[in-house]
Amino acid sequence: MTILHTARLRLEPMSDAHLDGLAEMNADPEVARYISGKPETREDTQSAIERVKAKWAEWGYSWWSFIELESGLVVGAGCVQHLGKDKANPHELGWRLRRDRWGRGYAIEAALEMARFAFEDLHAPLVQAVCVPANTASSAVMLKLGMHYVGLQTWYEQEMATYELQAAAWRAQRA
Repeated sequence: MTILHTARLRLEPMSDAHLDGLAEMNADPEVARYISGKPETREDTQSAIERVKAKWAEWGYSWWSFIELESGLVVGAGCVQHLGKDKANPHELGWRLRRDRWGRGYAIEAALEMARFAFEDLHAPLVQAVCVPANTASSAVMLKLGMHYVGLQTWYEQEMATYELQAAAWRAQRA
């Protein structure tokens, strides 16, 4: 399984070792507000970890836990997966952070590395990201990543603002 690195974070494939940090983050109503709409229980987080481990085994990629290098704490999570969890759909980037780490640039830092992984390691022709339209912080990360808005689409049983970035545009940004 692939571990990714940024200047301030280590992205480790989600595992049981991350349960305490992930459960604490996922239990925060503000973190959950735009994701599921309600905080997760510790059991919900453990079930999610089990699903993620199965996706790593099946696809060779899925969700990472973001470990802050300075503190060693789990400060977030992010993914390269397929929209709707269906391999027929484009690759999706996603992220969430502990509330006490918001506004520090961790989301874009991790998103840039996950995009690099999708384009360079998985040879994805494009990546997409979705959020509820009211989640302006997440939309801002998508725009900073170089994504463009493609419209409202239904994903995960709700209408989502959908953004995408083509591999060619990614390479041009990096040149």
